[in-house]
Amino acid sequence: MDHFPMMARFNHWVNARLYDSVAKLSDAQYRKDAGLYFGSVHATLNHLLLVDLLWTRRLRGEPNGFASLTEILHEDFAGLRQARGIEDDRFVAQVDALTPADLAKPVRYKPMLGTGDFEEARAGHILATLNNHQTHHRGQVHAALTQAGIEPPALDVVYFLEEIGEAGEPGMISR
Repeated sequence: MDHFPMMARFNHWVNARLYDSVAKLSDAQYRKDAGLYFGSVHATLNHLLLVDLLWTRRLRGEPNGFASLTEILHEDFAGLRQARGIEDDRFVAQVDALTPADLAKPVRYKPMLGTGDFEEARAGHILATLNNHQTHHRGQVHAALTQAGIEPPALDVVYFLEEIGEAGEPGMISR
C-alpha cells in the first residue's frame, strides 16, 4: 500500500481505537486539565479534529472557517466522536484521490498564526504534517488515559498493518 493512503487508513483505525478507550473515562476525567498542551482530553481531541479539518480544507482550496486553534467544535464526546469518524472517512477518500502530481503541487493558504498573507506548502508535506501532528497529540491523550488508570490500546503502525494483513503473515508481530 502506498504511504499516504496507508497512513490515512492508519489514522482512521487508530482514532477509532483511541476513542474507544477515551469512552471509558468519566465526564470529569475527560474534561479535567490533565496537563496536556490543550489541557483536557476533550480540548485535545477537539484540537486534533479542528487541525485536520483546517488542513484538508486547505488541500481542497476551501476556506477554513476557524478563528482559533483552540476553538471547541463539539461540546459533547458523542458529537465529537461522530465528527471524527466522518472526517476520517472523508480524509481516506481525499487521500485516495490524490495523484503523485497532486502530492507535489504547492498549496497556497492563509495562515492562522503569524503575520503573512499567504504561505505555500506541497500537498505531500501537508499530509506528512497531519500524520505527525496526530501522533503527537494522540500520545498526550494516551498518557492521560494511563494516568486515569485506563490501559490505552496499542497505537503503533505495525499493529495496524498486522490487523489488515499487510505486515507479512498475520500474527507474526509479537507484543
